[in-house]
Amino acid sequence: MLTVLAFIVALGVLIAVHEYGHYRVAVACGVKVLRFSVGFGHSLYRWKPRKQRPGQDTEFVLGAFPLGGYVKMLDEREGPVPPEERHLAFNTQPLRSRVAIVAAGPIANLLLAALLYTAVNWIGVQEPEAVLGRPVAASLAEQAGLRGGERIVRAGFAGALEPVQSFEDLRWRMTRGALDGRDLTLEIAGQGAQAARTVVLPLSRIEAKDADAQMFRKIGVISPLTRPEIGELVAGGAGARAGLQQGDLVRAVGATAVVDGQQLRELIRASVDGGSPRTQTWQLVRGGRDISLEVTPEVRDEGPAKVGRIAAYVGAPPAMLTVRQGPVDGVWRGVVRTWEVSALTVRMMGKMLIGEASLKNLSGPLTIADYAGKSASLGFTQYLVFLALISVSLGVLNLMPLPVLDGGHLMYYLWEGLTGKSVSDAWMERFQRGGVALLLVMMSIALFNDVNRLFGLFG
Repeated sequence: MLTVLAFIVALGVLIAVHEYGHYRVAVACGVKVLRFSVGFGHSLYRWKPRKQRPGQDTEFVLGAFPLGGYVKMLDEREGPVPPEERHLAFNTQPLRSRVAIVAAGPIANLLLAALLYTAVNWIGVQEPEAVLGRPVAASLAEQAGLRGGERIVRAGFAGALEPVQSFEDLRWRMTRGALDGRDLTLEIAGQGAQAARTVVLPLSRIEAKDADAQMFRKIGVISPLTRPEIGELVAGGAGARAGLQQGDLVRAVGATAVVDGQQLRELIRASVDGGSPRTQTWQLVRGGRDISLEVTPEVRDEGPAKVGRIAAYVGAPPAMLTVRQGPVDGVWRGVVRTWEVSALTVRMMGKMLIGEASLKNLSGPLTIADYAGKSASLGFTQYLVFLALISVSLGVLNLMPLPVLDGGHLMYYLWEGLTGKSVSDAWMERFQRGGVALLLVMMSIALFNDVNRLFGLFG
């Protein structure tokens, strides 16, 4: 129920803001708006204000199908216009007004994202400290000399280092670096008499096409440092059968000393020989006493590989801190984050077009609904971050030069501005058909990715 409610609220807010951008600028430019609709199909609610601006007679509608909305304006191309109202029609407006009206929707979404990021910066959000867990064996992080337990204080590209506020901040920079093919420099805090040092993560080596778990496994930095502690166990699972108990602190697995929860999870995953589980001696601390247990994991399929599982929560929660910004810095960081996410989205779309990034990165309504529910369950600020991310995506998507989107109309106006002639009706119809076909293909791929991601029906 939470997932459905969070999804509906997210769509309603984002669509309403997008259409309000079109509506507000249209009214400011003197265009008569006939209808402002959030949603399509059967009208659930209609409302026409008694007091409206001069020349306006707008009906506000809430449609039954929430995946979209529209602003219908007076336009000679869509029906007869009384001579006395011709100056209020969209098609009779100067080019600069038409461009402003069309661009206002995506811009409204980007402004909303900046506002949401700013609100999160002001409110503050709980995030893990930027202390690294044990890196994945043979990963870029391990090859760079990281061993786990390092506190990252600054990071950046091409030597321009900026403070790292949390592990999520560091994770975002690693994502940008991997997808852009740029190496990331980390500054590690000194301990005791040791001075701070820098380490370079050669992210340009991995040629990442998907921002997924496999990308972070290649980098090697998967999670922040956590105590290698056993949490809740599944009754009858491999961990419970071996005698593990909640609260056990794991010191060693076989001959390998354990210092981090992520390292322990990796050791459990790797405790498989061929297709059979490998029994190992675990050294534990329980209630202040040292004990040993023989643990045999269960074997599970993870794609083409077989991995070990003990049916227990492994690793204590990481150390947390509250990340909060001041009034001015919060606004600036909100704008910067909106720009960074927008730029990364554009680059990823470009890479997908030329085959340098996987089409698996396209997501549809099922994935959005799933993430909406998950973010809402984590708290108000996490839900605001989710809304900001989707608002950026909606703004950037609508600026794509597809005829059925706002970006396509802006391309028509660019042609008109360069040549002094508008696109002919015949060509307009051809472009519209091609745009609809391409959009349907994109939607089909996104839906396929949704089903595969959520249900794993296609391998």
